[in-house]
Amino acid sequence: MSYINMALNQLEYWQSMANNWPALGTRWHPHCASMGSPQAVDGQSMAHTCPAMGQLWAHIGHRWVMINCILVHYIYAAVAAAGYDRQAVADHANNLASKIRSNLTNSMKALGVDILTGVGTILGPQKVKYGTDNVITAKDIIIATGSVPSVPKGIEVDGKTVITSDHALKLEFVPDWIAIVGSGYIGLEFSDVYTALGSEVTFVEALDQLMPGFDPEIGKLAQRVLINPRKIDFHTGVFASKITPAKDGRPVTIELVDAKTKELKDTLEVDAALIATGRAPHTKGLGLENINVETQRGFVPVDEHMRVPHLYCIGDANGKMMLAHAASAQGISVVEQVSGKDHVLNHLSIPAACFTHPEISMVGLTEPQAREKAEKEGFEVSVAKTSFKANTKALAENEGEGLAKLIYRPDNGEILGVHIFWIACCRPHTRSIQCNSHGNRIQDIKFAVHAHPTLSEVLDELFKSAKVGLQVRRKASLGPALRFSMIFQLVKGNISSGVGEAVAV
Repeated sequence: MSYINMALNQLEYWQSMANNWPALGTRWHPHCASMGSPQAVDGQSMAHTCPAMGQLWAHIGHRWVMINCILVHYIYAAVAAAGYDRQAVADHANNLASKIRSNLTNSMKALGVDILTGVGTILGPQKVKYGTDNVITAKDIIIATGSVPSVPKGIEVDGKTVITSDHALKLEFVPDWIAIVGSGYIGLEFSDVYTALGSEVTFVEALDQLMPGFDPEIGKLAQRVLINPRKIDFHTGVFASKITPAKDGRPVTIELVDAKTKELKDTLEVDAALIATGRAPHTKGLGLENINVETQRGFVPVDEHMRVPHLYCIGDANGKMMLAHAASAQGISVVEQVSGKDHVLNHLSIPAACFTHPEISMVGLTEPQAREKAEKEGFEVSVAKTSFKANTKALAENEGEGLAKLIYRPDNGEILGVHIFWIACCRPHTRSIQCNSHGNRIQDIKFAVHAHPTLSEVLDELFKSAKVGLQVRRKASLGPALRFSMIFQLVKGNISSGVGEAVAV
């Protein structure tokens, strides 16, 4: 039951991925409104298919999962076979999207933001046309047009049997067998949904391994937990060179060619295919040529201040980090600048999460990226790891399968990256995100006190196990339960301690 609940709420999470408006509207428009009276030009209804519910739905969904797990799985209660109402799920997702889109619009109006409806085109410096012939001028222009699903050549999308993530959100049907082209965030999350709903999944990945964007060690563990036990098979090192939708009783056909030799290797026949090969910037038709801005693969090539001549560009359209909360952070950075304050956003401090079951969360560099950086700049890299198997909270929830990994510089304690794989790892990851974004060093945070029993104790153990500078090698820290036991025994006199001795507890 809990796994299906998670999958259904995962569909709601994916409503957030169509565009950058929700994070922008809820986070940087208030910041902008406090500085003046901004105007927003929007081609459709506010937020389009992307209300502000990416993280909201995901967290609500996973809270639902945890409650169900506690009541059903963790106390081993017997329940009837789980099921779901496909249409009710789809309706709920669409209704919630409309409600949050309306709330977002009302919030922006309350902040004094003028919403001008119509397709916007840049006519020149500080001049924008929207609708048929409406022209406005502004001191500063910010492009925040987001992205659309990227579909490689040779793939015919019909929106029914060959679909993108946008189509999949509607959940018009659940195929018995679906091929997912691409095994990144999008593909992995949708595989979680479809397998939970009973589908068999086949991944098609152009690179030689699944989940190529993740830290290799985390990816290997994730494959063992998320892929191998489920009805999922995969083809790596191949391109889907041609995909033909189902028609006249014939299945969807997928031609696979070797990624290196380009020779035909296999042909798949499936019920449906989901194209999850990433997203492309939505920048066509903006009139960028009128201000002499040339895009690079469709992206607006901004500097560290999110600037190009005559305007700013934030979110997916600039390609720096295609995440809604990254767009929000970029928007706040730009507002700081237009109000006369210098601000440069550190993108390595921005977290990312893959809302599967278990989850994957990360911030900063992967281990290979860190070692490549170290080789160029001449410093050493160390890695600390800890498991959830010794965490009381995780064991109480019967979810000890997980890993937390810290990548850092042993000479100065700089945190280079933190990666976690666990059923609800985005919760304990908050601490490492805060430390990374504020530039804290390991030696500054290793003495922080965490409540017991909580998941954040995993990070406590992780930071304490790191060896920085001339630090004296110490035994691994004891858990709170064992620490209390030793203190109790010491008080009773069962543990001797000579005068002047230090008893490490």
